[in-house]
Amino acid sequence: MRVFIAIELPASTCEAVQKETSRLRQTLGSDFIRWVPARNMHLTLKFLGDTAASHLDFLKQMLVRESDLHAPFDMLLGGLGYFPNLRNPRILWIDIHAPALPPLQRGIEAGASRLGYKPEARPFSPHLTIGRVRENVSLTEIQKIRAALLTVHPGNITIARVDSIHLFKSDLQPGGSVYTKLFSTPLSKP
Repeated sequence: MRVFIAIELPASTCEAVQKETSRLRQTLGSDFIRWVPARNMHLTLKFLGDTAASHLDFLKQMLVRESDLHAPFDMLLGGLGYFPNLRNPRILWIDIHAPALPPLQRGIEAGASRLGYKPEARPFSPHLTIGRVRENVSLTEIQKIRAALLTVHPGNITIARVDSIHLFKSDLQPGGSVYTKLFSTPLSKP
């Protein structure tokens, strides 16, 4: 099964993101952007990929150990970004600021490495994906996306409390990905 480790966002946070990005969604529509449904919004800490069911217990133990080292914290969501760049935007996202987040992610990355998972080559860039540019968009459509990204500037959207981390399974369906929570553990450092 395809699994990943993530922070689940409260429904109120996802609704605030949807509200603050509604102008962008209306401007661009859904012909060449696949918008992430609110129910699928999350902050990925580590994508593990194909994982045997027999390996899940090791992952759970690693997550419990790591979560015991971190206290709950708040993160600020706001600002609009895109990967890889404005010339060729493929992923649209909301920025996330939280000083406590990189140490948590590094700990999870190190724990996953010890379990044999390949380390991520790119530096951690905390973000909340809100949309993906569809394949085979024309140059005119890319220009429209760029123009919208330059005119829409959501400021600070909301603050979300992070008090747990989760292991999810991802099933690719014709209508999009379906995420199932397999395990959760609270951040519990006193």
